[in-house]
Amino acid sequence: MIPVLALVGRPNVGKSTLFNRITRSRDAIVADIPGLTRDRHYGRAKWRDQALLVVDTGGFEPVVDTGIVAEMARQTRQAIAEADVVVFLVDARTGLAPQDQHIAAYLRKTGKPVLLTVNKAEGLSPAAMAEFHELGLGQPLPVSAAHGQGVAPLLDAACALCLREAEPQEPPEDEAGEQQPGAAEDAAATAGADASQADASQASTARPAPSLPPRTIKLAIIGRPNVGKSTLINALVGEERVIAFDQPGTTRDAIEVPFERDGVSYMLIDTAGLRRRGKVFETIEKFSVVKTLQAIESCNVVVLLLDASEPVSDQDAHIAGFAVEAGRALVVAANKWDKTDAYQRQRFTASMVERLPFLGFAHRHEISAISRKGLRPLLRSVVEAHRAAFAKLSTPRLTRELQEAVAFQQPPRAGTVRPKLRYAHQGGQNPPVIVIHGNSLDKVPNSYTRYLESRFARTFKLGGTPLRIEYRTSRNPFQNARD
Repeated sequence: MIPVLALVGRPNVGKSTLFNRITRSRDAIVADIPGLTRDRHYGRAKWRDQALLVVDTGGFEPVVDTGIVAEMARQTRQAIAEADVVVFLVDARTGLAPQDQHIAAYLRKTGKPVLLTVNKAEGLSPAAMAEFHELGLGQPLPVSAAHGQGVAPLLDAACALCLREAEPQEPPEDEAGEQQPGAAEDAAATAGADASQADASQASTARPAPSLPPRTIKLAIIGRPNVGKSTLINALVGEERVIAFDQPGTTRDAIEVPFERDGVSYMLIDTAGLRRRGKVFETIEKFSVVKTLQAIESCNVVVLLLDASEPVSDQDAHIAGFAVEAGRALVVAANKWDKTDAYQRQRFTASMVERLPFLGFAHRHEISAISRKGLRPLLRSVVEAHRAAFAKLSTPRLTRELQEAVAFQQPPRAGTVRPKLRYAHQGGQNPPVIVIHGNSLDKVPNSYTRYLESRFARTFKLGGTPLRIEYRTSRNPFQNARD
């Protein structure tokens, strides 16, 4: 099992900056705004041949029990429960805060190994660290996450604690080889605690495996704000893995969640809701939009989540259009279906026909994320769309189907010239690309291309994924010949 480091602290102490520094990535959004990170964000790192799993958490306020802050605190508590070592970050510039005291008190109750880390300590004397001894968590370690100063000693100390925790604890024995008085009770208590912790670890799917298994389906959930994307992630995983709150804009980062069902491995990606460009004003929301678009580009399959209680909007069509332009396989899910009446369903279906006619290749499902209804058929369509996106198409079958399509309906003439389609082969996957060779192919109209796409998709069962056709006109050897 890879050791887990949880980065914990009050808002705006630099947890995401340190996360990016340790994982050598830019996965976590960083800005000088408190409360930016909300969900648990996992990343892999390696230090001196030791693999690590690092968990970035939101600002921890353990004494708050209502609102979005309470949901963030619950995510942090779960990260602490899963961690082997907790890195408790404080701010050297603002000094010791009452909230730091509350967090330290909570960490002492957990019994987890804690590394007290004083961030933003560049240029400060050791005397500036003195007040943090008041927390009673050992020697403070000065670091600068933004500049990388002190991060190496921090990781050395974290790895040493992980190795110490991993060492088996032998019960003390006397000279006769028997356990000392009280040792049996202590061992039993320890075994019970270990068993409870192991059960909790097995019940949670939030702790990723050391490496992704082959053919893992990267599945991005996209849609407008407040359509239920985080609720769908939690329903699939079976736990409160990401914050699902009745407030638009709750999710800000693209959170990856490993998941397995029916022998199929998935990497679920919870994304921020996409609003109209003219309504995106905050810098944080602009970063969130970029993260969502990057998630669409990097995934294999997209689930476009719609709110069935409302007609399909122009923004839904824009989001779907971006996924299709990116070439991603796509499944449409109408959420909150159980909360709609006959009129709402009829209006929703009519709006889909009107605004999403270009999604004829995608399967559609009516689901309820909060009630966990319709999820299994949805995943079956995801698997089918993934298979279609990575289908291998043989050149003889493609050429034969092309010739049959031309025999059934020839391309129209362009003046005195009729395009000649000779043979086809596969040019790529995700999405499938079919390359057609021939003469005067630059004169093939879009209507005929759509006709070929429908023929190929029907013959090779490519439902769930868009199809690309590329034309390559043969060079005329006599084009530059002299008269």
